[in-house]
Amino acid sequence: MFLNRKIFVKKLDLLFLAIILMKGLIIIFMKMKLRILAIAVLAVIISVQAIASDEPGADKKKKEGYIFEDVLVHPALPVQDQNRSGTCWSFSGLSFLESEMIRLGKPEVNLSEMFVVWHTYSEKAKKHVRVHGNLNFAAGGAFHDVTNMIREYGIVPELVYDGLKYGEEKHVHGEMDRVLRDFVDAVVENKNRKISTAWHEAFTSTLNSYLGELPRTFEYGGEQFTPHSFADNYVGLDMDDYVEISSYTHHPFYSKFILEVPDNWAWDEVYNVPVNELEEIIDYSLTNGFTIAWAADVSEKGFKSSNKGVAVLPVAPEIEMSDAEITRWEELPEREKEQELYKLEQPVPELEVTQEMRQVAFDNYQTTDDHGMHIIGIAKDQEGNTFYKVKNSWGDYNKYDGYFYASKPYVNFKTMCIMVHKDAIPQHIREKLEL
Repeated sequence: MFLNRKIFVKKLDLLFLAIILMKGLIIIFMKMKLRILAIAVLAVIISVQAIASDEPGADKKKKEGYIFEDVLVHPALPVQDQNRSGTCWSFSGLSFLESEMIRLGKPEVNLSEMFVVWHTYSEKAKKHVRVHGNLNFAAGGAFHDVTNMIREYGIVPELVYDGLKYGEEKHVHGEMDRVLRDFVDAVVENKNRKISTAWHEAFTSTLNSYLGELPRTFEYGGEQFTPHSFADNYVGLDMDDYVEISSYTHHPFYSKFILEVPDNWAWDEVYNVPVNELEEIIDYSLTNGFTIAWAADVSEKGFKSSNKGVAVLPVAPEIEMSDAEITRWEELPEREKEQELYKLEQPVPELEVTQEMRQVAFDNYQTTDDHGMHIIGIAKDQEGNTFYKVKNSWGDYNKYDGYFYASKPYVNFKTMCIMVHKDAIPQHIREKLEL
């Protein structure tokens, strides 16, 4: 059946018109898609350029972290490695005395940490037994243990006595510490109902098995020495010239008190001064050629000496934030706030430390006697903030070859005590301490 010609032509015209319209719509649609895509790409490019050009080098600045310039640095011997031992107090205390020898024009010598450790463990065992086991018998100690042992037993060079007689290349004391602790606990338990006369000799035999027998005489630099003669004639330091100083309010200022920390097994005393004078002593020491043995808490999240090479006390920089930034900060979960606070991708504002803050942290166990180190200099970061250059005893473990930089707020807040030469204390403070 055939359609009428007029009707057929009319339908064909309509079909062509529909096709043309469809084609036009497709072209328009495709152009619109391309235009939208082009607009989107252009928007991304503009956004990236805007972010990149907002502040030249901003991204680099954020990632560079702290940059330090040493202002003054006093001589110290190469960084040592206490490795897996709790003997930082011996490493840092002797590092301090080695720098004292250099300051006084004496020869450079790496002194034996394990010689001091051997004698400290021996004396600690005697006291632990005497007080019926009511003593913190562990590997920890204090700076006065170093000076006390040298005064009593002398000292030897590291080359003469390294304390590595138990199959290790570096110090690994876990087994020894446990064996010695079990030994003195067995003595205190007193199964014989009377302490024998042999226990201490047996104890020191155990020390000898791990650290080696102590030298009675030795040759060094072509001369013969005993530990005493080496301390007197070669080292030549008067151990009575060195004092420890702290800053807490539960004892009167400008008096001496027994610092109530577990590692002060010897119950030695420290001098007490306000925190501003503690800072003054540190600064006076460094600017007058002295270094400082530094005992501090290193449990703060801002103690990032390994990956960042710094110890700081960050605080939320609300004063420098815009309203939008403050709003964003306040909306962050606590965990994210902490992550932001301790990124340390650039210098950060820090806490203003008060005497009361120090005391509260000590009383509630937020500040404990964690670690002994050696302050040898002063540095500035890229924003002019003052830092102390600190020698650690963890080997070459970071980008500063085993050193790191501690901010003034960190030192003021987390210092347990310091050891300095008496002459490193300003005269007006010495007079108050009657030194």
